[in-house]
Amino acid sequence: MKIHLTAVIKAKEEHQQEVLEVLQNMVKETRKEEACELYNLRQGIEDKNHFVFYEIWKNKEGLAQHNEQPYIKAFGALIEEKLQEIPQIYTTNLI
Repeated sequence: MKIHLTAVIKAKEEHQQEVLEVLQNMVKETRKEEACELYNLRQGIEDKNHFVFYEIWKNKEGLAQHNEQPYIKAFGALIEEKLQEIPQIYTTNLI
């Protein structure tokens, strides 16, 4: 079953550019993954510190493998210091 995932990320203003660069690298690398069907990143219009990922994964196993990749772990290392809060992640099924 496909997994649809939305992740909301809020960078601290002083780290916005650094977070953006890490997120853009995640897009580049993740789109190479076999289980990835869609991986789009959006940036807020009114608040440039807000980022939203919309993702579609072939299955939960593919998403689990994704979460173990070094570029995802590199993002995880930023959370405490560079983000306003822990990312909000929503996994859903299409109905």
